[in-house]
Amino acid sequence: MIWDMWKQGFNAWEQATSQYMEKVLSNPVVLGPAGAMLTAAMKTKAAADKAMSAWWSTIGLPTRRDQERSLHKLNQLESRLYDLEEKIRT
Repeated sequence: MIWDMWKQGFNAWEQATSQYMEKVLSNPVVLGPAGAMLTAAMKTKAAADKAMSAWWSTIGLPTRRDQERSLHKLNQLESRLYDLEEKIRT
C-alpha cells in the first residue's frame, strides 16, 4: 500500500518534470548557450588530451595512442597465432 502510493507520487512527479524539461530543453534560448558550452568543453578536453600526450612523450613514456596501437598489433599477432594453430590441428 505504501509502495503503491509512493510509486504513484513518483510517476506524477516524473511526468510533470519531463514535460517541463522537454519544453525548457527545446527552447532555442537554452540550446544555443548549452551547445556553445559543450563545444568549449570538447575543445578544452582536446587541448588537455594533446598536452598530456605531449607530456607523456616528453618523459619517454608511451601515450594512449601508442598503447592502443601496440595493443592492436598484439591482437593481430594473437589472431594470426590462433589461425596457425588451427591449421596445424587440421
